[in-house]
Amino acid sequence: MDWKTLLKERGVLVSDGAWGTELARAGLGAGTAPELWNVERPQAVEAVARAYVEAGSQIILTNTFGGNRWKLDKSGLVARTAELNERGTAISKRAAGEAALVFASIGPTGEFMAPLGTRGEEEFIACFAEQIEACVRGGADGLVIETMAALEEALAALRASREAAPGLPVVVSMTYSRGAKGPATMMGVGPARAAEALERAGADLVGSNCGSGIADMIEVARLLRAATSKPIWTKANAGMPKLVDGRTVFPETPEEMAGRVPELIRAGANVIGGCCGSTPAHIRAMAAAIKREIRG
Repeated sequence: MDWKTLLKERGVLVSDGAWGTELARAGLGAGTAPELWNVERPQAVEAVARAYVEAGSQIILTNTFGGNRWKLDKSGLVARTAELNERGTAISKRAAGEAALVFASIGPTGEFMAPLGTRGEEEFIACFAEQIEACVRGGADGLVIETMAALEEALAALRASREAAPGLPVVVSMTYSRGAKGPATMMGVGPARAAEALERAGADLVGSNCGSGIADMIEVARLLRAATSKPIWTKANAGMPKLVDGRTVFPETPEEMAGRVPELIRAGANVIGGCCGSTPAHIRAMAAAIKREIRG
């Protein structure tokens, strides 16, 4: 199954929802590297992946978001970098079967590139390449470089993907928040600037995830669509988090998110899913809304 053919046939594709908040509901403790569950509690990880496939996702991600060696080193797991990424990808592949594609999640390193930090571009590329190679061994159908704030880091990850996984489709998704001058990443990168740079660098899809609810994501999608001809990838949070009785709650219901799907499609989104706080119920409702909108 090829993503381009699938997109042409379906018009708009359905991605999955949150992984971190779902694993937390399953008992993942604060401070525990989620990737460790790929070997210690693989059934719990597979249950998340399978729930999204059953909800209608045509592309699901992997429990490898923080799987680069620099992040894993903070949990004493650097020696298991390859193992955790390969296992995490294989789990999603098993859950997806023939029903969905698996795009491996590649998150930020948590480090700054020189001159803001001490590590150079080539070090970033090598760090990402190690993770990506393991995800390829696990059977990844594609890659999602996601939740990026620094354009330089996103471009390094994209270059690593081209070197470590030639031929695989690559999504590059930045995280934008609303500011006085409009949406921008934490590092001050706007959607248009990011889209233009990422398209030039060879990204297959460009997009946005996290950072905001679906209403703000509609604006981001419009700005991306105006700046690029590439398919647009969107995964909004289930609203902005609130603290209720000591718990972090994402307030947007499945019905509320699904209700904004037609606007998101008209804004230019080609792949729609959810990020923090979204559940299989959100994806099921959004998938139904996509089907209604596409069928007209």
